[in-house]
Formats: sequence, C-alpha cells, structure tokens
Amino acid sequence: MSIAETLLPEFDEEYACTRKFLALVPDDKLTWKPHEKSMELGRLAWHVSDFPEWCSSTITKDKLDLSDTDAADSAGGWQGKQRADMLSRFDANLPQARAALASASDDAMNAHWKMIWNGQAIIDDPRTAVYRRWVISHMVHHRAQLGVYLRLLGVPIPGAYGPSADQS
Repeated sequence: MSIAETLLPEFDEEYACTRKFLALVPDDKLTWKPHEKSMELGRLAWHVSDFPEWCSSTITKDKLDLSDTDAADSAGGWQGKQRADMLSRFDANLPQARAALASASDDAMNAHWKMIWNGQAIIDDPRTAVYRRWVISHMVHHRAQLGVYLRLLGVPIPGAYGPSADQS
C-alpha cells in the first residue's frame, strides 16, 4: 500500500468533518471575535476554507514562496465573503486536493517541501511530514478554534470524533 493510500481515509474523514463546521458559520457574525487578540470569525472561516488548496499546493509543488505582501493579502481576503463563498471555495478545491494526494508517489511524498518567507526557509521537511503537520493537523487545529467560536455564539456543535454535547 502506498503512502497516499494510507492517508486517503483520514483525508476523507477530516475534510468532511471540517466542512460540517464551516457550514455552521453565521453570516451575521463574521466580524465577531472572542478576544481582542483573536481573528474575526470570518477570517478564521476563510482560512479554514483554504485547506483543500493548501493540500493541493503541498502535494503538487516543491515549495511555497511567501512575501509580506502575500501574507497581508490573504489576511484580508475574507472581507466581503459570506458562508456560501467559503463553502464554495472549499468544495471547488476539494476534488483536486484528493486527486493530488491519491496520485502522489511514495518518492514524491518523501521528497522535501519548503515554505520560504522573505527568502528564508521556515519549513523544510519531507512532504509526508508537511502534509501531516501543516495540512491535516493545522486544519484540525483551526477547525477546533472554529468550534469554540461557534460554541460561544450559541451554535450547536456537530460531533467530530463521536457525538458532541449538543448531540447526546
């Protein structure tokens, strides 16, 4: 069994779960944040909606070269977007992400992948490690943040790994 074949069941489960959380984002609360140091709900949800593209890029490219301008643009890219835009973005990029992972060879998954920020490599790890940490674990982390935001807004939370308190 290839590396990709072992990762696909988790891919399917984690992305399906993430979509359930995105589908609950209330359009009338997108500028809300639980603390002054927190991201706005809309920015967080927009970031979560980018994980299929992040996955595709990680699998199909050898590096991601960011600049301060790119980071600033992505931070504000959510403004004017609604939940439907976030779901559309997520759904549109998900098939390509799954196909990229499914077709990745073991050699490709073991090759190093880099993230460059202002000319310096801030991530330089085998693609398998990048996929696990910076795609799946990173997405789960932000999905959990999204769950806390939703809970604080009184939105019933779906189960992620079994029923939630709202479902039992």
